[in-house]
Amino acid sequence: MKLQGKIAIITGATSGIGYEVAKHLAMHGCTVILNGRNEEKGAAIVKELMDQGLKAEYYGFDVTKESEVTENINAIGEKYGKIDVLINNAGGLGGRSRFESMTTEFYRSVLALNLDSVFFASRAAIPYLKKGSDPTIINFTSNAAWNAGGPGAGMYGTSKAGVHTITRALAKDLAEYGIRVNAVSPGTIDTPFHSQIKSTKPEVFASWKNNIMLGRLGQPEDVASVVAFLASAEASFITAETIQIGGGQALGI
Repeated sequence: MKLQGKIAIITGATSGIGYEVAKHLAMHGCTVILNGRNEEKGAAIVKELMDQGLKAEYYGFDVTKESEVTENINAIGEKYGKIDVLINNAGGLGGRSRFESMTTEFYRSVLALNLDSVFFASRAAIPYLKKGSDPTIINFTSNAAWNAGGPGAGMYGTSKAGVHTITRALAKDLAEYGIRVNAVSPGTIDTPFHSQIKSTKPEVFASWKNNIMLGRLGQPEDVASVVAFLASAEASFITAETIQIGGGQALGI
């Protein structure tokens, strides 16, 4: 896979899928810039990767804060003279709330985490992506963008639907510069994201695979391999797409 020498930024990269994506890209020759908000964890992951002879750095900033995102991505772009890959992985449920009792603060916080973050990071990276080699942005959306999420997850679904649309809008906007923009939509992936239900209701967690056509839960590696493909020259004619990575879960059985 042709990723050697690329500079790749991965937001939310200190656990779960983000961590696996960073590790996968580093193993394929990228210099990976991990983002997160846990300095200790970030430093430990960078050491782990560098001990394997891989190239990694950690930049701690909050993806919902415009000034922090802009300052740090500018710093990365100026240091390396380019950005080749931006992976907007940071996001989350942000809690659960039904609309009738939902506070404006909650509404805005979920939008900020899942949608503002994509806008802030992409906008800041574009001048440096223009200097990159086969530059690309890869966003993370969710099945909830189509089915609106479960009870109390309506704003999560709404924000992820926004990610689906901003992916296509960015692709249109940036095609003239040769910058590709795609998204991945993971199904149920066995990560710390589901740790609470996995520990409190293991039988419910185990039953989720019954709704997946391939009969198993996804692993972070399943997502990382698709992201690495989209970041590579092998995907040079793919843009404005959202790839479902859910073993057929989106169709239901």
